[in-house]
Amino acid sequence: MAPGLASARRAFPRWPPLALALALALLLWPPGSSARRAARFDPTWESLDARPLPAWFDQAKVGIFIHWGVFSVPAFGSEWFWWYWQKEKRPQFVNFMNDNYSPGFNYEDFGPQFTAKFFNANQWAEILQASGAKYVVLTSKHHEGFTLWGSENSWNWNAVDVGPKRDIVRELEMAIRKRTDLRFGLYYSLFEWFHPYFLQDESTFFSTRQFPFSKALPELYELVNRYQPDVLWSDGDGGATDQYWNSTGFLAWLYNDSPVRDTVVTNDRWGAGCMCKHGGYYTCSDRYNPGHLLPHKWENCMTIDKSSWGYRKEAWIGDYLTIEELVKQLVETVACGGNLLMNIGPTSDGIISVIFEERLRQMGSWLKVNGKAIYETSPWRSQNDTLTPEVWYTANSKEKSVYAIFLRWPTSGQLFLGQPKASVGATKVNLLGHGQPLNWTLAKPSGIMVELPQLSIDEMPCEWGWALALTNVT
Repeated sequence: MAPGLASARRAFPRWPPLALALALALLLWPPGSSARRAARFDPTWESLDARPLPAWFDQAKVGIFIHWGVFSVPAFGSEWFWWYWQKEKRPQFVNFMNDNYSPGFNYEDFGPQFTAKFFNANQWAEILQASGAKYVVLTSKHHEGFTLWGSENSWNWNAVDVGPKRDIVRELEMAIRKRTDLRFGLYYSLFEWFHPYFLQDESTFFSTRQFPFSKALPELYELVNRYQPDVLWSDGDGGATDQYWNSTGFLAWLYNDSPVRDTVVTNDRWGAGCMCKHGGYYTCSDRYNPGHLLPHKWENCMTIDKSSWGYRKEAWIGDYLTIEELVKQLVETVACGGNLLMNIGPTSDGIISVIFEERLRQMGSWLKVNGKAIYETSPWRSQNDTLTPEVWYTANSKEKSVYAIFLRWPTSGQLFLGQPKASVGATKVNLLGHGQPLNWTLAKPSGIMVELPQLSIDEMPCEWGWALALTNVT
């Protein structure tokens, strides 16, 4: 007899057969299920790719990526430090170790130095809330294999056993959900550079599958069941196909039976050949920004530090994108139907450095004024103005508005918009954050000329870009 049936009969020893059958049905029914649940998804890409993306993700538009791990201790060059030093033996990384550490120092020796002693999840949550972002994605495990929670399958190489001696994932998850309106998400690297099981599988050209079934998949199930992320951001296939990773089997469980089946969104990095082809939304590549409308929901994952996703001690001010550049990335991305996922890299002791904090707060102040032109919008029939540079369009069908976001304030005080078709007496134009309707005239052969208000710097509703709300235009 199956253990489940035996325990059930012990629990209900005197029940009549029909009552026992009903009790068993309730016992075995997946939590949160109902008789009117949508059709289940099969473990095939044809079925999984047909799952509608939960609406919250497209409405959110802005997320924050956080790359944090043992690579934050050397904090030199890149979060790929271990690989570049030990595998590729790049001279600058080899020299860095020779100049700063004694012979025989191993990468694992950085683990205890990853202290996170100043990590304050509530403080991080406040900064993230101030950024205007609607979701956050934390690296629960990068390619180095160190997990930011006490993974049952990463003995002595996790944040509970080594370094912080804390469950970083739990602390941030609780702070985000208690103190902000952001959705909580987790990044997870499928492969690990130097894990012996992965290297063994790789040596057989992935004909064996010891690593996914003894390490990656158990951790993925553990993450979802324990922390219930609304975003599961997969990465790092290590050159192996989705069949090796059993990605379709895992995703079928995630969409059908997991505790986040109705809200979770996933990306497209589930095996070699999957990017820009399979998954919930597409990332296609790091820093992907096509500049035109795509038929599928996509995300521009990019980093404020132009050269690294992890924190770098040697970075200088010119290595960071300015707020003007970030606003431009956001506007271009949203106008073309994407979400922007901006990355920051905290220090090994848990500080979000002031340059990252400033950029996040600046973005938040811009979104506080111009959020109507970003959140819950859709691409318009024209993504940008073909006659006036640096003008991008979004639309909100519920509000029956089109937004023209312009990144340069014209010195003439007049802004020509070549795409909108306006109607005299019906079309209204407002500058977000200003409040008063603006005058405009029809232009020939098409478009409108908008008279911008004459404002001092202190009277400007914001900096770095402005948005016009247009009603009754086609």
